[in-house]
Amino acid sequence: MVNQPGWQQDHRIRFHGDSGHTVITLHGGPAAYGGALRLAQGLSHEFRVIEPWQRPSGETPLTVAVHIEDLHNLILSRFNAEKPALVGSSWGAMLALAYAAEHSSSISAIALVGCGTFDKASRDMIVQRRRQKIADYISKHPEHEADLQLDIGEQMMKWHGMTDAYDPLPIDDGALESGAFDMQGHTETWQDMVRCQEAGIYPQSFSDITIPVLMLHGADDPHPGTMIRDSLKPYIPRLEYHEFSRCGHDPEIERYAKDEFFTVLSNWLTRNSSTTSNGGGGADLAF
Repeated sequence: MVNQPGWQQDHRIRFHGDSGHTVITLHGGPAAYGGALRLAQGLSHEFRVIEPWQRPSGETPLTVAVHIEDLHNLILSRFNAEKPALVGSSWGAMLALAYAAEHSSSISAIALVGCGTFDKASRDMIVQRRRQKIADYISKHPEHEADLQLDIGEQMMKWHGMTDAYDPLPIDDGALESGAFDMQGHTETWQDMVRCQEAGIYPQSFSDITIPVLMLHGADDPHPGTMIRDSLKPYIPRLEYHEFSRCGHDPEIERYAKDEFFTVLSNWLTRNSSTTSNGGGGADLAF
């Protein structure tokens, strides 16, 4: 774990793998620090992976623009010839798109895993799906019936893991180093993303993306994959979409989807990740 120029000193960056094209994984949340670890580890068998933790809250309010600048500084400080691919999970997928809208020439491709929403209808569908899952679960476990009186936001925070995953594989929590969830950072970043959408910045600016884009989504994800895909298609007409059955929001840890997910993603990244900015010569990295 190393502190890097271009990031604040409390930013963390982890490295995985030692060969292949380079991939940067972007965690979700916003502010779910360490949430991309399993994604990074799964990709490290075929790629060199950088897993940065995004900027935490502080004196300066967090915005989408701040996160874009941080990511660009990381790429400028780490790469000379090679263009890395971005693989973003949930909010991280949204950040990857926002980054690519401004800096497509700095990266080779982007993959969106369980991508977040860019319109109110999709966000309303998430709430509806999660509310129904919670109600279905509590109907079978009446000892939790009091939770139905909680505000829907409180319900979703308490039952987040149950609503998002279809059948997650066991995880050794002791091996999963992550930071405490930063609610202030989450709120500031997400409110700014919604503001950008209401101002007509996203997804409209995604028309400027010139690199390959792949969207990977679980069929049982509360995030409505086909609705999100359809909201992006007018701006990214070459967007590729792959859906996994018996899969929720985190295919990298889900029993029925994990192997297929990494096969599809790795093959796509191999085909679409360029080694260098000019198509020849060796990569110049500062790992």
